[in-house]
Amino acid sequence: MTSVLGMMNPNLINGRNLHKGSSIFVQDEETKKRVQWRLSIKEGSLRTHQATASSATEPKATEFNTTTYEDKMLTNYVPVYVMLQLGVITNDNVLENEESLKKQLKKLKQSQVDGVMVDVWWGIVESKGPKQYQWSAYRNLFAIVQSFGLKLQAIMSFHRCGGNIGDDVNIPIPKWVLEIGDSNPDIFYTNKSGNRNKECLSLSVDNLSLFRGRTAVEMYRDYMKSFRENMEDFISSGVIIDIEVGLGPAGELRYPSYSETQGWVFPGIGEFQCYDKYLRSDYEEEVRRIGHPEWKLPENAGEYNSVPGETEFFEYSNGTYLKEEGNFFLSWYSKKLLLHGDQILDEANKVFLGCKLKIAAKVSGIHWWYKTESHAAELTAGYYNLKNRDGYRAIAKIMRRHHAILNFTCLEMKNTEQPAKAKSGPQELVQQVLSSGWREGIEVAGENALPRFDRNGYNQIILNARPNGVKQDGKPRMFGFTYLRLSDKLLNEPNFSTFKMFLKRMHANQEYCSQPERYNHELLPLERSRNDESLEMFMEETEPFDPFPWLDETDMSIRPFESVLSLLRSTFLRKKS
Repeated sequence: MTSVLGMMNPNLINGRNLHKGSSIFVQDEETKKRVQWRLSIKEGSLRTHQATASSATEPKATEFNTTTYEDKMLTNYVPVYVMLQLGVITNDNVLENEESLKKQLKKLKQSQVDGVMVDVWWGIVESKGPKQYQWSAYRNLFAIVQSFGLKLQAIMSFHRCGGNIGDDVNIPIPKWVLEIGDSNPDIFYTNKSGNRNKECLSLSVDNLSLFRGRTAVEMYRDYMKSFRENMEDFISSGVIIDIEVGLGPAGELRYPSYSETQGWVFPGIGEFQCYDKYLRSDYEEEVRRIGHPEWKLPENAGEYNSVPGETEFFEYSNGTYLKEEGNFFLSWYSKKLLLHGDQILDEANKVFLGCKLKIAAKVSGIHWWYKTESHAAELTAGYYNLKNRDGYRAIAKIMRRHHAILNFTCLEMKNTEQPAKAKSGPQELVQQVLSSGWREGIEVAGENALPRFDRNGYNQIILNARPNGVKQDGKPRMFGFTYLRLSDKLLNEPNFSTFKMFLKRMHANQEYCSQPERYNHELLPLERSRNDESLEMFMEETEPFDPFPWLDETDMSIRPFESVLSLLRSTFLRKKS
């Protein structure tokens, strides 16, 4: 199909008047017609005995607004969500600053954002003891989100809050789990020096009954089951639309190879995290099985802040990573990570089977050292990605297997914004990962890695959301974007006006649409995971493909001073009225 971009007039390319029915989509009089949809702007929230029992007999109030959409433009609509603060629910399991949160959500709703995302912390909900779940604070929060007509993405956060870039809150994993680690520290990821990382449990204990009779995977499964049972009303009413399943540090499918609590500083290569007794034993068994008992876990891969070329393992021309021993280790290391993600997503799929929502998993955007031969920072994190080996295809295939969304980070970054010494390639990395997802036919979503309030950052996100620009069929297009994160700085001017302009562009210059089926995002009951392909098959399919083509710049950019002029205009009209 011919791209609409090739027929665009200057006004459209600059992002003007798209919502007024641009002639590029008009073939005849029939297609000029606009469809009037009566959209509910505010509906009374679902009232249950748990959420709003005191007002259960009140009549349901509904207000309507008539909004005009350009149907062909709605195919390019990308919904936007905003992450709530890390500590919106405190360590004591209390929703603090409720009135302040309501004011923020009211302002977000006025911006026409589609919804919010929130971490549902394991360390808060199951803090009292095994299976002693306390959901009341989160139910209160969800009811407030629902009252503002916002959709909700819930993260099953099985990791500690604190120690990652941007973390300003400390929420450890459950105390009773940490106590088990006091007597058995090998339940935590361990580097070659023996330092333990208590950010999350090691994948090595996924299937070991070390936690009061349960395995780690069984704990994660039981937590998700309790969440579904206690949040059934929010799920069935369509408030909760997305369950992102935590699979590692920062909720991401990776090893904690670069942790500031361990002394890592950007752009250090990080360290392998496979030296606990369980992973060490597993590796020793594997090398004996293939007849190489002399192979050991790497001791020559440097330290957290090493430079690749200065290490024996990652040396570009003759490093261990290029040799048979290194190849076997990296295959084993990455495969353990894939098995971990595959198993937990399978449990999540079973828990939420039949629910009208999506499940998702996050992959980290490790862009530093991407433009080197060894891709050292990706390798230590478990992404076995090289110039001649695609390390993300297997991840995309696992997402396809479980009908899950692949959520990727660093969408706001450009190569030129990174220090030259880091050999970063965020733009090429985003192209590679998103293309892997689209090639496998899965939905791909994204986040920014660091807070941004400027038009350049927003324009890069818009570009990655629709890399070929506005098209009649709306493809390729990201399934959604989540902005990191809600703050007073975001809601203050002029930042908020710029953010609203960004939302408008992500929505293809359309008004907020409360009916996702109109932009092909209808939520259907979650189907059972596919079991027609093995993980071994995934691991073998590593041949790189050329990524999808990308425009150099988005065709719907926020222009210089556009948000400021919009702010001045709205201020003038407000004073005049």
